[in-house]
Amino acid sequence: MAAKILANLIIMGSGILARAVVQAYRQAIANAAKSGVAQETLQNAARRAGKVMTEQEARQILGVSEETAWEEIMKKYDVLFERNAKNGSFYLQSKVHRAKECLEAANQGKGEGTPPS
Repeated sequence: MAAKILANLIIMGSGILARAVVQAYRQAIANAAKSGVAQETLQNAARRAGKVMTEQEARQILGVSEETAWEEIMKKYDVLFERNAKNGSFYLQSKVHRAKECLEAANQGKGEGTPPS
């Protein structure tokens, strides 16, 4: 009998808690819309989208030209990534990684097929 009462209390309590969370979320959205936070968030997202690495910047980071073969790009990437992993900067390491991703996307976009991994 006690287990049944306890189970009912847990179920009722979780239902009340769920309704309270939903109501608080709706109120937070309404407050954000009133204060302009939603517009600011959209502006920040647009600003971040404008900071995508260009192919030229990626080539400069890795020190390769447009004619460089994919295998050579991967060698440069491995050297720079490992050098910064051991005693370098996490910021530089992530720039090197983003440069490789950018060039991968550019190679796929040009119809050169998928670069070998």
